[in-house]
Amino acid sequence: MIAFGPVPSRRLGRSLGINNIPPKICTYACVYCQLGRTIKMQIERQAFYGPEEILGVVRDKVTCALDQDEAIDYLTFVPDGEPTLDVNLGVEISALRELGIRIAVISNASLIWREDVRAELMAADWVSLKVDAVRLPTWRWIDRPHGSLTLQAILDGMRTFADDFRGEFVTETMLVKGVNDNEDDLVEIAEFLGEVQPAAAYLSIPTRPPAEDWVQAAQEGSINLAYQLVGERVNRVELLLGYEGNVFSSTGDAEEDILSITAVHPMREDAVKQLLTKAGSSWDLVTELIRQDKLVELQHLGKRFYLRRIPAHGAIDHEG
Repeated sequence: MIAFGPVPSRRLGRSLGINNIPPKICTYACVYCQLGRTIKMQIERQAFYGPEEILGVVRDKVTCALDQDEAIDYLTFVPDGEPTLDVNLGVEISALRELGIRIAVISNASLIWREDVRAELMAADWVSLKVDAVRLPTWRWIDRPHGSLTLQAILDGMRTFADDFRGEFVTETMLVKGVNDNEDDLVEIAEFLGEVQPAAAYLSIPTRPPAEDWVQAAQEGSINLAYQLVGERVNRVELLLGYEGNVFSSTGDAEEDILSITAVHPMREDAVKQLLTKAGSSWDLVTELIRQDKLVELQHLGKRFYLRRIPAHGAIDHEG
């Protein structure tokens, strides 16, 4: 399926997905990949579908959606492999401009060291690049890259792209228990993100069955530490824990507001108290949510934070 959706995405609103890579051709074989193990690893770019075919399929999908009064905020390259392996990516982005809808690309950043890839991504409106690790052993462990790839070249390419890109540049970091969720790795990731200054740094966890059975989501303490470390260096940090809901508006229901907000941002104790006061509720609600295992209390630099409890593996779904 070349095009699918539109589907709801907290990052992109209503997103129509474009699958420009056959499954599962990739530059990485990430241990947590929700699409399963990589079938074919490669770093050579090639044509997979004709640009005319992709334009035609996407145009039909857009027409159908609009006929049904479905809004589309972005056309998003989010395939079953690495989108920048498609040598026609730049041509496809240019061709899709006729539809008048913003274009996003979600990439693992593995080919960002290539000048041609950076040039093609410059034509997009929104680009997400993955930063799972900055330390070489951790990168090899979590992302299992093609043997010809070099981490330093990727990081340097990302720095160059961040300096030159005029659209919205964001990053995503997948936190895996026992792999990249320790303080040393998190500090280095945070420092690198501070260098490239994305418009938003998203921190996520595996929420669907991963490629490797041993993979588990990082725990709340590590997630909170990552949030605080990155937040010291990047203006906007968000958690992608798979929860849905209108997380940025007050419903008047204190429980719903606390659980939805803490799925995206750990809340400091004073902020929780302020929300409870506005809703005419008491701290007893927080105590009860902790008792019900819906909320967890954490400590960081002498402050108390509250984060929505991560459900058992497989109980939540990942949103785009």
